[in-house]
Amino acid sequence: MLTFQIEITVIGKLPRFAVPICGAILLLFLAGCAHYQLGTGSTEDLAFRSIYVAPVENTAASPQSAARLSREIRRSLAQDGRVTLAANPAQADVILAIELTDRNRSFTSVQPNDTALARKFDLTLTVLATLTEQRTGNVIFENREIEVTRQIFVDGGQNPAEYQVMPQLAAALADRVTHSVLDVW
Repeated sequence: MLTFQIEITVIGKLPRFAVPICGAILLLFLAGCAHYQLGTGSTEDLAFRSIYVAPVENTAASPQSAARLSREIRRSLAQDGRVTLAANPAQADVILAIELTDRNRSFTSVQPNDTALARKFDLTLTVLATLTEQRTGNVIFENREIEVTRQIFVDGGQNPAEYQVMPQLAAALADRVTHSVLDVW
């Protein structure tokens, strides 16, 4: 009972127009949230329902990156949920072919006491993606270049730093490939 009286007292001290204005603001806020939908926002139906992801072809000097990238692309497509993954090309509507073409390392920061020694690098992975209709052979897009870059600090050694950032690079690249395939072109 005491709480109820305090609330009435507080509202009673506000100007008469404040309560309707606060109510209107609250209604506008709630109305804005009413149409929010989770997901990518792509409401159009895709031209395909299933996809086969061919094993990544590695022409870059990046050993063991192809298997990790293949796994991450499949994971990203499966998590998106708009298409199903096919076990072989004959079961798929489209085939996604990925070629890992470049792994580039460029230094962005040097040691303060020796400008010839790099302290921080940008590590970039580049792929070419091709999406083809399985039944007709029509190419939806061909050799679409997709790249991601992450920074690494080599204070603990360059090889360990590159090894530690590879899962992040593969996941980021897989997300970009997924958006390139499934979102509006």
